[in-house]
Amino acid sequence: MEIFPPVPLAEWKASKETLHRFTQVVGKIRLAGSVRRNHWWNVPYHVTGSGITTRPMGLTDGNPVFTIDFDFVGHRLVVRGLDGSESSFSLLGQSVSSFHRRTLAALHAIGVEVTMEHPHPFDLPDGRRPFAEDTEHAAYDPFWVNRYWQVLSQVGLVLEAFSAGYSGKVSPVHHFWHTFDIAVTRFSDRKVEQGPDTDPVTREAYSREVISAGFWFGDDAFPRPTFYSYAAPEPEGLADEPLLPEAARWVDFRGGRLAVLDYDDVRGGEDAPRRVLDFYESVYRAAARRAGWDVEGLACPGGVTDPVVAGT
Repeated sequence: MEIFPPVPLAEWKASKETLHRFTQVVGKIRLAGSVRRNHWWNVPYHVTGSGITTRPMGLTDGNPVFTIDFDFVGHRLVVRGLDGSESSFSLLGQSVSSFHRRTLAALHAIGVEVTMEHPHPFDLPDGRRPFAEDTEHAAYDPFWVNRYWQVLSQVGLVLEAFSAGYSGKVSPVHHFWHTFDIAVTRFSDRKVEQGPDTDPVTREAYSREVISAGFWFGDDAFPRPTFYSYAAPEPEGLADEPLLPEAARWVDFRGGRLAVLDYDDVRGGEDAPRRVLDFYESVYRAAARRAGWDVEGLACPGGVTDPVVAGT
């Protein structure tokens, strides 16, 4: 299979907007049915061999243990219980409204009852419209949805390789239904004081110093698929630092500076994963050094911390 195959936003924008809302429906079920983790680590999806999964949830809220999986090979939503019960339906031909209704029915069929606190999109243009009323978003092109999963899987493995080089606190590599990106975040132990007007989602996500690396598929504000990295809080002078490879650059984004590398500038070559890793590493080292992190002490070459094991 081609390394980083093309995924131009224009080819699947309508399908992406529908799928984004599908993932928010299930994401809000995950939010209601999972155990809370620091920095919202309980909420995102993880990539599987055929799609993405919520991972197991339930039990502590009185529901049986269950998972919800998107299958982007067979193009179905599959709900499974720990007792072997299963309910599924096709993703083809669904509006957000029908997807919402059929998802809740599939859960009910295996004995799960979940109440979403806010059953409408989060931070999307139609955020005030309930999922149950959205018949507008109903596009689903199986070719491009499968391609999205292929890219997600490949990028996820690059992020796993990047994650392996850090021995401090680091998030899982996970796929966010909020911004529809995949990312991994390195943390320091220093707390970040935030203003009283900061929203609860941001407060929890950025309660410690972070350096994050990820990839998004593009949207109206940033229309090209892009690898990105940033530090929060942003150390002074960070955007003066050089980046690798040469095609990478700093851009203004939401009041700060964001390092970006266009997906199409690296895709296709056998060295593409290495060039993306060089990009992430160049941002991390610049940001960590300027923020005063112990870069060498937190290094974990090849995913190994023990010097004896590293030397064998």
